[in-house]
Amino acid sequence: MIHDPHNQTLTAIIAVSHPAFVLLDPSEQERRVATWGRVLATTCRSGRIARLQVCERTLPDGGSGLVEWWRNHGTDDGSWTSTVYRELIDRAGPAGERHATTISLALDLRAAARQVRTNGGGIKGAAAVLRQEMTTLVTALRAAELSVGTWLTPSEVAVILRSAYDPAAAALLERHGDIGRSLATAGPVAVTESWDRLRSDSAHHAVLWISEWPRSQVYPGFLAPVLLSSGIQRAFSLICTPIRSDQAARDIRKKKTELISDAAQRSKMGQIEDASQTAEYGDVLQQEADLTAGHGVLRYTGFISVSAPTPDELDTAVAAIEQAAIQASCETRRLVGQQARAFTVAALPLCRTV
Repeated sequence: MIHDPHNQTLTAIIAVSHPAFVLLDPSEQERRVATWGRVLATTCRSGRIARLQVCERTLPDGGSGLVEWWRNHGTDDGSWTSTVYRELIDRAGPAGERHATTISLALDLRAAARQVRTNGGGIKGAAAVLRQEMTTLVTALRAAELSVGTWLTPSEVAVILRSAYDPAAAALLERHGDIGRSLATAGPVAVTESWDRLRSDSAHHAVLWISEWPRSQVYPGFLAPVLLSSGIQRAFSLICTPIRSDQAARDIRKKKTELISDAAQRSKMGQIEDASQTAEYGDVLQQEADLTAGHGVLRYTGFISVSAPTPDELDTAVAAIEQAAIQASCETRRLVGQQARAFTVAALPLCRTV
C-alpha cells in the first residue's frame, strides 16, 4: 500500500490481464462493457474511494518468456546444442513489445475517517478499510471476466517506477529478477523539465491530456488506434473519480432544473432551441436513468505519456499518437508548464491527479 500524507490517500495496485477484446464480436464487446460498468459502479457505492486509475503501458519485451520456457522445457545437459541454445537466449535482445495493465484503488482517508477509527485508527485502521475495498474490487473484476493477478509488492512497484523514468533499463530489469527491486533507488537519477517536455535518465517524455472525448456514439473499442499503436513506448492512464450517489443525484436535479428553466425562458422570448441544448438535456436524462438503474457517476480524465530516446523521435511519436487520437474521435492537448507532475499521473499507477 502507498500512503500519500499530502492528499490523504492510501493506494493499492493490482495487475490485471484480459482477452483480445478487439477480436470479439460486437455483441460480446457490448456485454463486456456492461460488466465493466458494474465494476465502476461498485467504486461509487461505498463513498470511501477517492480515485480509480486504469493504467495500460507498453513495455519492451526483454525475452523473459524465452528464458522461462527454456527453464521449464529445455534440457541443459552440457551438450554443444544446449550450450549454443542457452547462449542465444541469453543474448537475445528485445524482440518486440508487450502490454501491461494495472488498476489502482485509492482510499480517501478523510471520507473513511469513521471506519478507520473503528478498525483501530492510524495507518493500521486505514489498511484494514482498504483491504475491504480491495476484496470488493477483486470480486467485481472476476465477475467482469477479467484475469486478476496479485496486488503489487514494493519490489514490483519499484520496477514500474524505474522503468518509467529509465526505459532503457526496463528489459534488463525484466530479465534479471534480482536487481532494481528497491524503492530507495527506484526514482530517477536526474530530471530536467522544460515547457513542453520532460527528460529523465534515458528518455525524453511528453504528456498529452485528452481534452475532449467523442461527442457521438462510438463502438466499445474506439480507443484501439491509441492503445494498439505499435513501435511507440507510451502509457495510457484513465483516472476515474467516483461521485457519491446522493451528490450525483443532487447535481443531476440541479442541472435538469437549470436546463428546463432556460428552455422556458427561451420559449417565452421566442428563441429557437438549437441542437447542442437538446443534446445536453438528453445527456442529463440519460445520466438520471443510468443512476436510477444502479450505475455510478464518475468524472473521467485521460492522459497519454509518450517516451522516446531522442527529442526528434519523441516529436515523431507524439505526432503519431495525436493522429491516432483523431482516429479515435478524441482531442488531445499537450500539458505545457506541468510536464513533471503530469508524468507522475500518466506514466505511474499511483492514482494521483494534476
